[in-house]
Amino acid sequence: MTSIAQRQELQAKIWRIANDVRGSVDGWDFKQFVLGTLFYRFISENFTHYIEGGDENINYASLDDSVITPEIKDDAIKTKGYFIYPSQLFQNIAKNANTNENLNTDLAKIFSAIESSANGYSSENDIKGLFADFDTTSSRLGYTVEDKNSRLAAVLKGVEGLNFNKFEDNEIDLFGDAYEFLISNYAANAGKSGGEFFTPQSVSKLIAQLAMHKQKVVNKIYDPAAGSGSLLLQAKKHFDNHIIEEGFFGQEINHTTYNLARMNMFLHNINYDKFNIVLGNTLLEPQLRDDKPFDAIVSNPPYSVKWIGSDDPTLINDDRFAPAGVLAPKSKADFAFVLHSLSYLSGKGRAAIVCFPGIFYRGGAEQKIRKYLVDNNFVETVISLAPNLFFGTSIAVNILVLSKSKTDNTTQFIDASGEDFFKKETNNNVLTDGHIEQIMNMFDSKEDVPHLAKQVENSQIAENDYNLSVSAYVEAKDTREVIDIEALNNEIAATVSRIDTLRADIDAIVKEIES
Repeated sequence: MTSIAQRQELQAKIWRIANDVRGSVDGWDFKQFVLGTLFYRFISENFTHYIEGGDENINYASLDDSVITPEIKDDAIKTKGYFIYPSQLFQNIAKNANTNENLNTDLAKIFSAIESSANGYSSENDIKGLFADFDTTSSRLGYTVEDKNSRLAAVLKGVEGLNFNKFEDNEIDLFGDAYEFLISNYAANAGKSGGEFFTPQSVSKLIAQLAMHKQKVVNKIYDPAAGSGSLLLQAKKHFDNHIIEEGFFGQEINHTTYNLARMNMFLHNINYDKFNIVLGNTLLEPQLRDDKPFDAIVSNPPYSVKWIGSDDPTLINDDRFAPAGVLAPKSKADFAFVLHSLSYLSGKGRAAIVCFPGIFYRGGAEQKIRKYLVDNNFVETVISLAPNLFFGTSIAVNILVLSKSKTDNTTQFIDASGEDFFKKETNNNVLTDGHIEQIMNMFDSKEDVPHLAKQVENSQIAENDYNLSVSAYVEAKDTREVIDIEALNNEIAATVSRIDTLRADIDAIVKEIES
């Protein structure tokens, strides 16, 4: 079976589990239990693989907890970031799930024990709260203990039945791919509330390639609005691990998606010492200052959200916003995220940011920020994408590429919004690898392509009131039918002549009748 067919089969099975067991539970809520169980199985098998070390004579799951010495536990936590006793392993809990009358409380104790195993170690903040959204006592699972246990057992047995084959056969990607598949499907079915933080894989791939373009080595990669971590993980998928030297960094304001992002790192086999995802408001409580600058920044921040802005007089002195001399409007924080990213960007790096189109042409504070960006030559490229690429919204977004190492005073505009740059799939459009390659070729060459790409002098942008809309510089292709006026006139003349002849014939007939 090919990897594609295997992945498709796996995804279909996981989606069937989700639908079979959720019952009356809202799908977007219930995904926490499906994803949490998938994660629980993954770290159990990952940890077992580590302990056994490829020795076929060791069967960790069959051992008694009492044989685990403090030294073994200490060493494992320092390496893996957490500890799981044999009795706590997924396979041992799933085996008796259908008959365990204390299943929901047993799971709660196990999840608490896994998290607390990291207390006092360097991995504590990376492990803490990972299972917070997997509430085994939640009324969403049912109102009686029997109902809760029944649904939990159904999820455990369903995930147990998934065929990942041997861990050492590199099936790890199937865990991660299935995980992202489930998130994206729930996002698609949940509408805007579910999809607003999830960036589709095809768009994530383009953003990662833009940020990493021609950077053979980057110190680290950062997402200031990390969501479920899909943008960061695309960088890992697309490039060899060694190119990102110090790992993956991000900040996320939503507690649930913050947990999803950390789980996602583990699911893609990124060890705790190679990522740092933090919780908090990026605009008002920026963290990771000690880790900047970053050679690559990828981001899909929330569109046009409100923020305190000028109501907080201290923000204008913040080193992220002060250089622009103005704050983003209180009703639209888009440029606050842009300026934050620019502040965290290294001198040789790139930032690729998904933006709402309105910020590129509106006046007021947003125009002043555009002036700052253009006059300081930070804008490398603005790319307009096709509509309906994102779950929950049909708007045609743009990608803003920032750079601090440009050698010319021009800005590139790429129009990738036409029918040649998307493929229709179910309810959404998608970018294919061919579309991404075509966009990247134009981005790389910086050559003008009629109706698609244009390199514009910054002085011309200034004369145009710092309008950064792609349509202001890339002339749309005229799809109207070309008409040959001379041929049309000849055709009209011939038609008139035939009409005159017909009228003469009719007059002759009438005259003959009258006579």
